[in-house]
Amino acid sequence: MKKLKVCWISAGISSFMAGYLAGDVDEWIYIDIADQHPDSMRFLQDCEKAIGKKITVLKSDRFDSVEEVIKKYKCIKMPHGAPCTGMLKKAVRKKWECEHKEYDLTYVWGMDFNEKNRTRQIVANFQEFHHEFPLIEKYLSKAEVHGLFERTFDFPRPKMYDMGYPNNNCIGCVKGGMGYWNRIRKDFPEVFESRAQLERLVGYSILKENDGTPLYLDELDPNRGDMNTEIFPDCGIMCYLAQK
Repeated sequence: MKKLKVCWISAGISSFMAGYLAGDVDEWIYIDIADQHPDSMRFLQDCEKAIGKKITVLKSDRFDSVEEVIKKYKCIKMPHGAPCTGMLKKAVRKKWECEHKEYDLTYVWGMDFNEKNRTRQIVANFQEFHHEFPLIEKYLSKAEVHGLFERTFDFPRPKMYDMGYPNNNCIGCVKGGMGYWNRIRKDFPEVFESRAQLERLVGYSILKENDGTPLYLDELDPNRGDMNTEIFPDCGIMCYLAQK
């Protein structure tokens, strides 16, 4: 079988730097979603120039946005993950894999050293693939990865980082906590209002109180939460490849 090393770049710094440090990536692939910040495409174009390779852009042929998925399934999050991640990213990735069964695939992961405990689960879940963890192999934390990027390249990070967000996820990511949503309320009020209306439409809240009670966005106290202390996963290769 022909070998193929793949970096599923999420328009985030970690996935790009992992692929860059791996050094011999054959395919760079990005899955586009309408909810991504517009600056993400600028970042990908800059990445292409830096690595001298084309980044393939894939997109769901069923859904365009997070809202479309939520309206279809009448659900925002489930115990095994968010439907938007499953339909907009996971399904697209699995379709690509089905079209490349003749290849011996290696996936390059953008996990940093502080996430090394997750590698065992990934390797166990995807025994049919090979795996590389360049950031972990070099003992790099997330902050160090960003520092290395800034020292190595002369093009800007995606704007969401410079606005204070920990990840370049979709604007209005359903994985965000109270502090995140209060920041979205301030920076992207139209997105906050749209998600608040969507919650009421499907009867399902993004946020929960500690006792599991639903907390709808239109009930959220503007002073609650702290995005800097909330666990907020990157919705990219680490998220949607971690599940079959």
